[in-house]
Amino acid sequence: MTVRAHFERKLNELNDEILRMGRLVEAELKLALEAFTELDVAKAKEVSAADRLVNRARFDIEERCFSLIVTQQPAARDLRTITTAMNIIVDLERMGDQAKGIAKVVPRLQATPVAFYPPELAQMGELVTKMLNQVMVAFARKNVDLARILARQDDEVDALYAGRTEQFIETQVRFEDGRTGAVSATLRLENAKTFAPAAAPSAREAARARWRRAVDTVRAFGNPSD
Repeated sequence: MTVRAHFERKLNELNDEILRMGRLVEAELKLALEAFTELDVAKAKEVSAADRLVNRARFDIEERCFSLIVTQQPAARDLRTITTAMNIIVDLERMGDQAKGIAKVVPRLQATPVAFYPPELAQMGELVTKMLNQVMVAFARKNVDLARILARQDDEVDALYAGRTEQFIETQVRFEDGRTGAVSATLRLENAKTFAPAAAPSAREAARARWRRAVDTVRAFGNPSD
C-alpha cells in the first residue's frame, strides 16, 4: 500500500467516525424530545448517558485528527479537510449539549405542569431532527446542493421561534400559578432553536470538504464547475 493510499484510508476512517458521531447526536436529540413530550424523567436521565457517548466520540475523533496531522504531515488541501472535520465535531458536540439542556428541564416541567404547549415546539423539534439527519447525508455524499438547502432552513426555525416566544410566555403567565413552568418551557424552546444554527455550519463544512479550493469563507460554497 502506498503512502497516499494509506492516508486516504485514514481519511475515510475519519469520515466514518464523524458519521457515527452524527448518529449518536441524532439519537440523543430524539431521546430528549421524547422525554420532553412524555415528561419522562427516566428518559431524561438517559440523555445524560447518551451525551457522554457523544463527548467521548468528539475527543476520540479530535485525537485521530491530531495524530494524522503529526504523523502524516498532510498537504494544504488534506490539512483543510482535517480541520474541517474538527469544526464539524465541535458543532455536533454542541448539539448534544443542547439536547441535554432540553432533558434537564423535564423534571421541573413534571413538577410544575404547563397547561398549554404551542404546536411550534413540536414543529421545531421535528424540523431540527430532520436537519441534523440530512446534514450527515450531505457530509457523507459531499452533496453541495443539499448543504445549501439545509443552511437556508435555519431561517424556518428562526421564524417559528420568533413568532411564538413572546406569546408563549404571556400564555403561561396567564394560566399558571407561578413562574417555574413558564421559565422551564422557555428554556426548552431556546435549546431546540440552537440546533439549527449548529447544524447549518456543519452542512456548509460538509460541502466545503470537497470543494475547498473554491471556498473563501465559512458561508461561501465552491462552484463545482471551477
